[in-house]
Amino acid sequence: MTATAANASPVAVLGGTFNPIHNGHLRSALELVELLGLERLHLMPCANPPHRQAPGCPAESRADMVERAVAGEARLVCDRRELARSGPSWTVDSLAGLRDEYGPERSLGLVMGCDALLGLERWHRWQALLDYAHIIVIARPGWHLPGAGTVAEWLAQHRMADPDALRARPAGGVLVLELRPLAISSTEIRALCRAGRSARYLLPEPVLDYIETHELYRGTADDN
Repeated sequence: MTATAANASPVAVLGGTFNPIHNGHLRSALELVELLGLERLHLMPCANPPHRQAPGCPAESRADMVERAVAGEARLVCDRRELARSGPSWTVDSLAGLRDEYGPERSLGLVMGCDALLGLERWHRWQALLDYAHIIVIARPGWHLPGAGTVAEWLAQHRMADPDALRARPAGGVLVLELRPLAISSTEIRALCRAGRSARYLLPEPVLDYIETHELYRGTADDN
């Protein structure tokens, strides 16, 4: 790495359906920024999830809510790149685009939960992810890292000891972190909206206003 790249703060990306984004997402995002010294964390709404049914709420609306949620926090940005692509929203393609933007020497991280890690073998070109970025796994209470199998061996081979290792190289490592759990779920928020109850204080006011203005999540069935 050049001196400039070595001294630059890492950047990272956190993907999800964000259906809708809530204070649990945002608190974890801010803790990641501060714990890892990130210059920027991209919050990237998934347009066409490859491994689950697409949300009933349109991707544009979900991205609009992310935009409103992060307004005023310069270190958090809404990344709409997956909305601009047709077909499944493959994470490896998004990482390739981010790598092109930040250059070959900038430290780049992909944030995922333990649930995603356990299903990593089902991801498109999953073994290529580390060619573009580090993987930052968020360990939550009740979740356990894989103890055997291909992913467990891969984790043992690439695991990094501490957050400082992110700056040593641009990609190729796996960092496991524990963050403060905030017991809020998008499923719960959608259920409250369907029942005509208030979701205030579970998500930012601008997001709640958007949901009410656009009459989102008022159907009778769960909206994924």
